[in-house]
Amino acid sequence: MGERKQKEGRSAEYFKELTGDIAAAPKELDEIGIRIKNIREEKGLTLNELSKLTGFDVELLANMEGNKVQPQLGTVIKLSKALDSAFGRIVSGVGNKFYSVTRKNERMRISRSTSHKGGKQVYTYMSLAPEVKGRHMEALIVRLEENPEDDMSVHDGEEFIYVLEGMVALKIGADSFELEQGDSAYYLSTTPHLIAAKKGIATILAVLYEG
Repeated sequence: MGERKQKEGRSAEYFKELTGDIAAAPKELDEIGIRIKNIREEKGLTLNELSKLTGFDVELLANMEGNKVQPQLGTVIKLSKALDSAFGRIVSGVGNKFYSVTRKNERMRISRSTSHKGGKQVYTYMSLAPEVKGRHMEALIVRLEENPEDDMSVHDGEEFIYVLEGMVALKIGADSFELEQGDSAYYLSTTPHLIAAKKGIATILAVLYEG
């Protein structure tokens, strides 16, 4: 029994080192709203025109640009398609390198996402490779929270998730799963899906391909 507790302790320490203190990382998240607005204006689009292209309400788009609502990743992917812009450019900016090596002790850019109403934070994430230019995948460490609003997401692309810590509630279409540390899932993002902490906080590695 003592040996098992020692192993669990070592495992917890390992994942703590891997994920770092995501809440303490420098908050550059408000740049997302600015980037969305800048790209929209570069394209010469009004909020009304972007609303027609995406199906998002003008009020929601204005709240995102004003950082009153922090868009979820599926929302960002839809916006990137409508704006004919790389998903990564909105999430973490334009890279300028052909490769990226991220050390575990390096501070990373973080961002957060709220429910569509903006009233609840549902996850916080760190980009693992924002320096790579022209990338089509986004690798993220995501700290999930509970999401009682059950906002299902549908967008182009594919997703892979691997649970690093905690319990994760995953819905894919009509199917529901509970994933624990070490479990993983791969699914097409065109299927309605929802991922959240089952209880409290959970941490995952997520790789998104925008398609």
